[in-house]
Amino acid sequence: MRPLAGLPRGGRRPLLWDVPLLVLALGVVGVLCWIPAAHAASLSDHRTAQSFFYSGLLLVVLTVMLAMVTRDPKRRHSAHSQLAALAGTYALLPVAFALPLVPLIRDTTLLNLWFEMISSFTTTGATGYAPDRLPASVHLWRAMAGWLGAYFVLIAAWAVLAPLNLGGAEVISGQLPGQKSQLIGRAGGLTDPRERLTRASSAILPVYAGLTFALWIMLLIAGENGLIALTHAMGTLSTSGISAGTGQAVLYSGLAGEVLIFFFFLLALSRHLMPFNLPGQVHGSLRQDPEIRLGLILISLVVVVLLLRHLVADAGAGGEESLAALIRAFWGSLFTAASFLTTTGYESIWWSSARNWAGMGSPGLMLMGLAIIGGGVATTAGGVTLLRVWALGLQGKRELERIIHPHSIGSGAEARRLAGRGAWFAWIFFMLFAISVGLITAALTLFGLRFTEALIFCLSALTTTGQLAWLAGAEPLSWAALSAPVKVILALTMVLGRVETLALIALIAPGNWSGGWSAPWSGKAGR
Repeated sequence: MRPLAGLPRGGRRPLLWDVPLLVLALGVVGVLCWIPAAHAASLSDHRTAQSFFYSGLLLVVLTVMLAMVTRDPKRRHSAHSQLAALAGTYALLPVAFALPLVPLIRDTTLLNLWFEMISSFTTTGATGYAPDRLPASVHLWRAMAGWLGAYFVLIAAWAVLAPLNLGGAEVISGQLPGQKSQLIGRAGGLTDPRERLTRASSAILPVYAGLTFALWIMLLIAGENGLIALTHAMGTLSTSGISAGTGQAVLYSGLAGEVLIFFFFLLALSRHLMPFNLPGQVHGSLRQDPEIRLGLILISLVVVVLLLRHLVADAGAGGEESLAALIRAFWGSLFTAASFLTTTGYESIWWSSARNWAGMGSPGLMLMGLAIIGGGVATTAGGVTLLRVWALGLQGKRELERIIHPHSIGSGAEARRLAGRGAWFAWIFFMLFAISVGLITAALTLFGLRFTEALIFCLSALTTTGQLAWLAGAEPLSWAALSAPVKVILALTMVLGRVETLALIALIAPGNWSGGWSAPWSGKAGR
């Protein structure tokens, strides 16, 4: 395991140590407001610069005041209190993010601004505004909100969710979700939740920011527009898919820009590419990583289906296609499949060519299926996650093998854990996910949406892939045209998809997991 930098052991703790996490997060948002303020000032957009500057100043002053009245050196920090703070960030920070937009976009409602920023912060990337309606600095602010939201997700994965066996860690460890992990002591011996959070944030930030900066510079070298290159670099690393343009991956950099973005998509396929290890994580070759293998298989499967669909139809009609058309269709389907599997949602400039070439119109079911599966555990991607799907696949394979060899015990402790306890917890999460889809879709239909539209919007929000609404249906669906109750339901769905159902259940009833039921391998009957 790589060492985690953080607070020095021993000595007096800094004053910020005893300030609630939500207050610190509010101060971070205030300081970040000055970045788009400086950007707007450089463009001579003084009205936008003033809005962001004074909003940031207000948030910083408010943070100082709240820190003075809430600082408590005797406060006891626990993993469940940090889980509550994580849920609280999605209630408070989108309001803070929307504050600078109130004087800038006056021909809208506060609900629309809140919806816009909660979509950005949850890395969903759905927007109700046309690109040319918003100032350039607001596009930068949206990308920053998604980038910061993904950074919080990465911190929470190690410092909050993993110690409680949540967020996919329950599949790795095979222990009950919501209970303290017995393997957390192996992760550097950090038993204090606040110290674990501090060290995780210190370890992740340099790598996360460095990769974003590297992609931005490479896109600029490839010839991309400066603002679009920056927002797409943030949108790629955060898997938010936020864009200052039309929603396509590139504008001026062409194939070179898409190739660069494609390789950064792979970071969202596996936790092994992160700068730290989860409890119970085993070192191994990346070629043997189940998440990377499954992700590449799924991407390849989509490409093969789209290509074969056209080749079979073309052979029957006796037509011939050029090699250039085949290459465009191949790359358009490859890039877009990787984009939606990682729940980013960028569209390749050749995606339309790939769809028309395959003769399938809009393969919405494929895109929705990829988004539902999602990326890797403890990454910025949403969805069910590849590891849970892999665990269910191992369990199915194991059951088929037991038909032939009833007394076999399988090979490898890790494989047995994934195919046993890991698959059980993965199935629980999948059923909760399916129930959520059913309930949310039904609720949306009660407010006037047709079933197909309700299902697409539900999956877009629950998988944090807002671009599904534009590409999954026969016609693009508009987020702006939704009614106020529907926007509220979808905004809460985005939070549910980002925090995950198991984490919310553990937050509401953390004491019920250990004694309320038992797994089928435990030899006890569940209650």
